[in-house]
Amino acid sequence: MLQLIDTHTHFDIDMFDHDRAEQSALAYQRGVKHIVLIGYLAKYFAQMVACQQQMQGLIESGKPSPTAHLAFGLHPFYITEQVTNDLVKLEQFIQRYPSVAIGEIGLDTFSDEMKLPHNVAKQQDFFIQQLELATQYQLPVLLHIRRAHADTLRILKQQKFQNGGIAHSFSGGIQEAKALVDLGFKIGVTGQVTNPNAKKLRNTITELVKTVGLESLVIETDCPDMMPLSCQTNDNTLDSRRNVPANLPIVLQGLADLLQIDVDSLSKMLWKNSTRLFDF
Repeated sequence: MLQLIDTHTHFDIDMFDHDRAEQSALAYQRGVKHIVLIGYLAKYFAQMVACQQQMQGLIESGKPSPTAHLAFGLHPFYITEQVTNDLVKLEQFIQRYPSVAIGEIGLDTFSDEMKLPHNVAKQQDFFIQQLELATQYQLPVLLHIRRAHADTLRILKQQKFQNGGIAHSFSGGIQEAKALVDLGFKIGVTGQVTNPNAKKLRNTITELVKTVGLESLVIETDCPDMMPLSCQTNDNTLDSRRNVPANLPIVLQGLADLLQIDVDSLSKMLWKNSTRLFDF
């Protein structure tokens, strides 16, 4: 029986409100024993807590569900919506609710708006302040990086950040991956690994495992995003538009196929990597 950890989800969002119990049961039945709920805007932190409590209630009532864990953070892509007081709220939630990490945090210059100098500066400021919180509370961080790997690595080194974490939904090359692993980070693999056209990602993962080893990897769904290729359809139903934690075994299988590794052996290594990082 597989035992898996979904290291990055947004399972708390309202898209799952109507069938969260059913999706929790399906995920558990497919081997997903833990999921991490990831923050992005302070106004949704309470929603994350409510989701965790709902899932804990399922477990306590004898119903199948993964155990949910909290990781509050302020997402760089939404920097124009973030205000300084959100950093105060972030610390308050970390103090009040046991957290396994801070995230997702980092840098994102994917859009023209995010490339504007004042947004870049604000992203970097919020990133640094959240790294300081992670150091203060001895937590790893979950990194969101898009077209900003050099600056992210520079800031991590400048801050002498020691707690590691995960480079979620990694999109960089082999040199960036190795640099992050050298700083104590795992590389988060999503359903993108199942897409043969994702050549850069697949080559990076293959080379990383050859040179560094399987201990550098964890897996995630990033639900409701990053749908595995086999789950994508052309119809406009809800299931065609959202990824779910129950799809994590498909990510596992795609990674095993890419690396030509036995699924059971790979799942055990990924479990070990994740539990060492999150300490649960």
